[in-house]
Amino acid sequence: MESLDRQLRYFVRIAETKSLSRAADGLDLTQSAISRQLASLEAYVGNALFVRTGRGVELTDCGRRLLAAAKPAYAAIDEALEDIREREGLSRGTIRVATVHTLSYYFTADVLAQFVGRHEQVNLSLMGRSSPDVVALVESGRADLGFVYDVAVNSADLAATPLFDDEMCLIAPKSHRLPVPVDLNKADIKLVGFPPHYALHKMLRAAVKKPQIVAEAETVDAMLQLVASGVGACVLPSRIPDRVLAEHDLVKTAIASPVLKRRIVAITRTDRPSSPLVQELLQLATAAAH
Repeated sequence: MESLDRQLRYFVRIAETKSLSRAADGLDLTQSAISRQLASLEAYVGNALFVRTGRGVELTDCGRRLLAAAKPAYAAIDEALEDIREREGLSRGTIRVATVHTLSYYFTADVLAQFVGRHEQVNLSLMGRSSPDVVALVESGRADLGFVYDVAVNSADLAATPLFDDEMCLIAPKSHRLPVPVDLNKADIKLVGFPPHYALHKMLRAAVKKPQIVAEAETVDAMLQLVASGVGACVLPSRIPDRVLAEHDLVKTAIASPVLKRRIVAITRTDRPSSPLVQELLQLATAAAH
Protein backbone atom coordinates (compact mmCIF):
# COMPACT_ATOMS: atom_id res chain seq x y z
CA MET A 1 0.00 0.00 0.00
CA GLU A 2 2.86 2.33 0.84
CA SER A 3 4.41 1.63 -2.56
CA LEU A 4 1.14 2.37 -4.38
CA ASP A 5 0.75 5.62 -2.46
CA ARG A 6 4.24 6.67 -3.47
CA GLN A 7 3.64 5.73 -7.10
CA LEU A 8 0.40 7.71 -7.22
CA ARG A 9 2.11 10.80 -5.80
CA TYR A 10 4.86 10.44 -8.40
CA PHE A 11 2.19 10.06 -11.09
CA VAL A 12 0.53 13.33 -10.01
CA ARG A 13 3.87 15.14 -10.11
CA ILE A 14 4.68 13.83 -13.60
CA ALA A 15 1.25 14.95 -14.79
CA GLU A 16 1.78 18.43 -13.32
CA THR A 17 5.22 18.92 -14.89
CA LYS A 18 4.53 16.97 -18.12
CA SER A 19 8.11 15.75 -17.88
CA LEU A 20 9.77 12.73 -16.30
CA SER A 21 13.07 14.55 -15.85
CA ARG A 22 11.47 17.64 -14.30
CA ALA A 23 9.36 15.52 -11.97
CA ALA A 24 12.42 13.50 -10.95
CA ASP A 25 14.39 16.68 -10.15
CA GLY A 26 11.56 18.05 -8.02
CA LEU A 27 11.26 14.78 -6.11
CA ASP A 28 15.02 14.30 -5.60
CA LEU A 29 14.99 11.13 -7.72
CA THR A 30 16.84 9.93 -10.78
CA GLN A 31 14.85 9.75 -14.00
CA SER A 32 15.36 5.98 -14.16
CA ALA A 33 13.93 5.59 -10.64
CA ILE A 34 10.77 7.56 -11.38
CA SER A 35 10.39 5.72 -14.71
CA ARG A 36 10.44 2.38 -12.85
CA GLN A 37 7.80 3.60 -10.41
CA LEU A 38 5.60 4.78 -13.27
CA ALA A 39 6.01 1.46 -15.09
CA SER A 40 4.94 -0.41 -11.94
CA LEU A 41 1.87 1.79 -11.56
CA GLU A 42 0.91 1.32 -15.22
CA ALA A 43 1.29 -2.44 -14.80
CA TYR A 44 -0.99 -2.32 -11.75
CA VAL A 45 -3.59 -0.22 -13.57
CA GLY A 46 -3.31 -2.32 -16.72
CA ASN A 47 -3.12 0.69 -19.02
CA ALA A 48 -0.65 3.31 -20.15
CA LEU A 49 -1.06 6.58 -18.26
CA PHE A 50 1.16 8.73 -20.47
CA VAL A 51 2.30 8.92 -24.06
CA ARG A 52 5.77 10.25 -24.86
CA THR A 53 6.01 13.38 -27.00
CA GLY A 54 8.92 15.37 -28.35
CA ARG A 55 8.63 17.79 -25.43
CA GLY A 56 7.83 15.40 -22.61
CA VAL A 57 4.74 13.35 -21.78
CA GLU A 58 0.98 13.78 -22.16
CA LEU A 59 -1.80 12.02 -20.25
CA THR A 60 -3.80 9.26 -21.89
CA ASP A 61 -7.56 9.00 -21.31
CA CYS A 62 -6.87 6.59 -18.44
CA GLY A 63 -4.27 8.96 -17.06
CA ARG A 64 -6.69 11.88 -17.11
CA ARG A 65 -9.32 9.89 -15.22
CA LEU A 66 -6.79 8.82 -12.60
CA LEU A 67 -5.44 12.36 -12.19
CA ALA A 68 -8.96 13.75 -11.74
CA ALA A 69 -9.39 11.44 -8.75
CA ALA A 70 -5.87 11.38 -7.29
CA LYS A 71 -4.90 15.07 -7.35
CA PRO A 72 -7.78 16.46 -5.24
CA ALA A 73 -7.58 13.43 -2.92
CA TYR A 74 -3.91 14.03 -2.11
CA ALA A 75 -4.48 17.77 -1.80
CA ALA A 76 -7.19 17.07 0.79
CA ILE A 77 -4.99 14.57 2.66
CA ASP A 78 -2.03 16.97 2.77
CA GLU A 79 -4.26 19.82 3.93
CA ALA A 80 -5.75 17.66 6.69
CA LEU A 81 -2.32 16.58 7.91
CA GLU A 82 -1.10 20.17 7.95
CA ASP A 83 -4.23 21.27 9.81
CA ILE A 84 -3.69 18.58 12.45
CA ARG A 85 -0.09 19.68 12.93
CA GLU A 86 -1.15 23.28 13.39
CA ARG A 87 -3.99 22.49 15.79
CA GLU A 88 -1.71 20.35 17.91
CA GLY A 89 0.88 23.13 17.95
CA LEU A 90 3.72 20.80 17.09
CA SER A 91 7.20 22.16 17.70
CA ARG A 92 8.85 19.10 16.22
CA GLY A 93 8.94 17.80 12.68
CA THR A 94 10.64 18.83 9.46
CA ILE A 95 10.66 22.11 7.59
CA ARG A 96 11.72 21.83 3.96
CA VAL A 97 13.35 24.88 2.40
CA ALA A 98 14.28 25.23 -1.26
CA THR A 99 16.65 27.97 -2.39
CA VAL A 100 18.50 29.06 -5.49
CA HIS A 101 22.14 28.01 -5.26
CA THR A 102 23.65 31.48 -4.97
CA LEU A 103 21.66 32.49 -1.88
CA SER A 104 23.15 29.72 0.23
CA TYR A 105 26.45 31.62 0.20
CA TYR A 106 25.24 34.84 1.80
CA PHE A 107 21.62 34.74 2.99
CA THR A 108 19.85 31.47 3.68
CA ALA A 109 22.60 30.01 5.87
CA ASP A 110 22.44 32.94 8.31
CA VAL A 111 18.63 32.92 8.42
CA LEU A 112 18.44 29.17 8.95
CA ALA A 113 21.10 29.31 11.66
CA GLN A 114 18.92 31.77 13.61
CA PHE A 115 15.90 29.53 13.19
CA VAL A 116 17.70 26.35 14.27
CA GLY A 117 19.01 28.19 17.32
CA ARG A 118 15.41 28.78 18.40
CA HIS A 119 14.05 25.35 17.47
CA GLU A 120 16.62 22.65 18.10
CA GLN A 121 13.95 19.93 17.93
CA VAL A 122 12.94 20.84 14.38
CA ASN A 123 14.62 18.98 11.54
CA LEU A 124 15.56 21.37 8.74
CA SER A 125 15.95 20.15 5.16
CA LEU A 126 17.66 22.53 2.70
CA MET A 127 17.54 21.93 -1.06
CA GLY A 128 19.67 23.99 -3.46
CA ARG A 129 18.10 24.21 -6.92
CA SER A 130 17.58 26.40 -9.97
CA SER A 131 14.80 29.00 -9.83
CA PRO A 132 12.29 26.90 -11.84
CA ASP A 133 13.01 23.88 -9.65
CA VAL A 134 12.52 25.88 -6.44
CA VAL A 135 9.13 27.01 -7.76
CA ALA A 136 8.23 23.42 -8.69
CA LEU A 137 9.20 22.11 -5.23
CA VAL A 138 6.99 24.64 -3.44
CA GLU A 139 4.10 24.21 -5.90
CA SER A 140 4.15 20.44 -5.47
CA GLY A 141 4.29 20.63 -1.68
CA ARG A 142 7.78 19.11 -1.56
CA ALA A 143 9.08 22.32 0.02
CA ASP A 144 7.35 24.47 2.64
CA LEU A 145 9.21 27.67 1.76
CA GLY A 146 11.29 28.78 -1.19
CA PHE A 147 13.79 31.56 -1.85
CA VAL A 148 13.91 32.44 -5.53
CA TYR A 149 14.22 35.18 -8.16
CA ASP A 150 10.86 36.87 -8.71
CA VAL A 151 10.97 36.44 -12.50
CA ALA A 152 10.58 32.69 -12.05
CA VAL A 153 7.31 33.01 -10.11
CA ASN A 154 4.26 32.97 -12.36
CA SER A 155 1.60 31.00 -10.55
CA ALA A 156 -1.62 31.90 -8.77
CA ASP A 157 -0.87 29.01 -6.40
CA LEU A 158 2.11 30.85 -4.90
CA ALA A 159 2.41 33.90 -2.65
CA ALA A 160 5.63 35.90 -3.06
CA THR A 161 7.08 38.05 -0.26
CA PRO A 162 9.71 40.55 -1.54
CA LEU A 163 13.02 40.36 0.32
CA PHE A 164 15.80 42.33 -1.41
CA ASP A 165 17.34 43.20 -4.77
CA ASP A 166 20.40 41.28 -5.93
CA GLU A 167 22.85 43.22 -8.12
CA MET A 168 25.25 41.25 -10.28
CA CYS A 169 28.99 41.62 -10.75
CA LEU A 170 31.60 40.03 -12.99
CA ILE A 171 33.95 37.52 -11.37
CA ALA A 172 37.30 36.73 -12.99
CA PRO A 173 40.86 35.70 -12.05
CA LYS A 174 43.01 38.44 -10.53
CA SER A 175 45.28 38.24 -13.57
CA HIS A 176 42.40 38.98 -15.94
CA ARG A 177 42.76 42.55 -17.23
CA LEU A 178 39.34 44.21 -17.38
CA PRO A 179 38.11 47.81 -17.48
CA VAL A 180 36.53 48.90 -14.20
CA PRO A 181 33.57 49.04 -14.28
CA VAL A 182 33.05 46.72 -17.24
CA ASP A 183 30.52 47.07 -20.07
CA LEU A 184 29.42 43.56 -21.03
CA ASN A 185 28.10 44.78 -24.38
CA LYS A 186 31.48 46.22 -25.37
CA ALA A 187 34.10 44.05 -23.69
CA ASP A 188 35.19 40.84 -25.40
CA ILE A 189 34.61 38.43 -22.51
CA LYS A 190 34.06 34.68 -22.54
CA LEU A 191 31.56 33.65 -19.89
CA VAL A 192 30.81 30.60 -17.78
CA GLY A 193 27.08 30.51 -17.11
CA PHE A 194 24.33 28.45 -15.55
CA PRO A 195 22.26 26.11 -17.79
CA PRO A 196 19.55 27.70 -19.98
CA HIS A 197 16.62 27.10 -17.59
CA TYR A 198 18.32 29.03 -14.75
CA ALA A 199 17.08 32.58 -14.10
CA LEU A 200 20.59 34.09 -14.26
CA HIS A 201 21.19 32.50 -17.67
CA LYS A 202 17.93 33.96 -18.99
CA MET A 203 18.85 37.34 -17.52
CA LEU A 204 22.17 37.36 -19.38
CA ARG A 205 20.55 36.34 -22.66
CA ALA A 206 17.94 39.07 -22.31
CA ALA A 207 20.24 41.92 -21.22
CA VAL A 208 23.52 41.30 -23.06
CA LYS A 209 23.43 41.58 -26.85
CA LYS A 210 25.66 38.63 -27.69
CA PRO A 211 26.92 36.92 -24.53
CA GLN A 212 29.81 34.56 -25.23
CA ILE A 213 28.78 31.69 -22.96
CA VAL A 214 31.46 29.08 -23.61
CA ALA A 215 30.72 26.73 -20.70
CA GLU A 216 27.91 25.95 -18.26
CA ALA A 217 27.83 24.73 -14.66
CA GLU A 218 24.92 23.85 -12.39
CA THR A 219 26.53 24.95 -9.11
CA VAL A 220 28.44 28.02 -7.96
CA ASP A 221 31.40 25.90 -6.85
CA ALA A 222 31.74 24.27 -10.26
CA MET A 223 31.40 27.64 -11.96
CA LEU A 224 34.13 29.23 -9.83
CA GLN A 225 36.46 26.30 -10.52
CA LEU A 226 35.98 26.74 -14.26
CA VAL A 227 36.65 30.47 -13.96
CA ALA A 228 39.77 29.83 -11.87
CA SER A 229 40.98 27.40 -14.56
CA GLY A 230 40.85 30.15 -17.16
CA VAL A 231 37.76 29.02 -19.08
CA GLY A 232 36.14 32.45 -18.76
CA ALA A 233 34.58 34.92 -16.33
CA CYS A 234 31.15 34.56 -14.71
CA VAL A 235 28.29 36.78 -13.58
CA LEU A 236 27.10 36.24 -10.01
CA PRO A 237 25.49 38.32 -7.24
CA SER A 238 27.85 40.93 -5.81
CA ARG A 239 26.96 39.69 -2.31
CA ILE A 240 29.01 36.53 -2.85
CA PRO A 241 31.56 36.74 0.02
CA ASP A 242 35.10 37.76 -0.90
CA ARG A 243 36.45 34.86 1.18
CA VAL A 244 34.72 32.40 -1.18
CA LEU A 245 36.39 34.02 -4.18
CA ALA A 246 39.76 34.21 -2.43
CA GLU A 247 39.84 30.41 -2.25
CA HIS A 248 39.98 30.41 -6.07
CA ASP A 249 42.13 33.56 -6.42
CA LEU A 250 39.21 35.42 -8.02
CA VAL A 251 38.00 39.02 -7.71
CA LYS A 252 34.82 40.98 -8.40
CA THR A 253 34.46 43.69 -11.03
CA ALA A 254 31.49 46.07 -11.09
CA ILE A 255 29.29 46.00 -14.19
CA ALA A 256 28.61 49.41 -15.74
CA SER A 257 26.22 48.17 -18.41
CA PRO A 258 23.77 46.60 -18.71
CA VAL A 259 22.23 46.89 -15.25
CA LEU A 260 21.82 43.32 -14.03
CA LYS A 261 19.56 43.21 -11.00
CA ARG A 262 16.95 40.75 -9.78
CA ARG A 263 14.61 40.71 -6.80
CA ILE A 264 14.73 37.87 -4.31
CA VAL A 265 11.37 36.72 -2.95
CA ALA A 266 10.18 34.09 -0.50
CA ILE A 267 7.40 31.87 -1.83
CA THR A 268 4.75 29.77 -0.13
CA ARG A 269 1.56 28.12 -1.35
CA THR A 270 -1.68 30.09 -1.32
CA ASP A 271 -4.06 27.13 -1.13
CA ARG A 272 -3.09 26.18 2.41
CA PRO A 273 -2.01 28.19 5.46
CA SER A 274 1.66 28.00 6.40
CA SER A 275 2.44 26.37 9.73
CA PRO A 276 3.47 28.63 12.63
CA LEU A 277 7.06 27.43 12.25
CA VAL A 278 7.14 28.30 8.54
CA GLN A 279 5.60 31.70 9.32
CA GLU A 280 8.31 32.32 11.90
CA LEU A 281 11.04 31.34 9.44
CA LEU A 282 9.54 33.70 6.86
CA GLN A 283 9.54 36.52 9.43
CA LEU A 284 13.22 35.87 10.19
CA ALA A 285 14.04 35.98 6.48
CA THR A 286 12.12 39.23 6.01
CA ALA A 287 13.87 40.83 8.98
CA ALA A 288 17.30 39.71 7.74
CA ALA A 289 16.62 41.17 4.30
CA HIS A 290 15.91 44.68 5.57
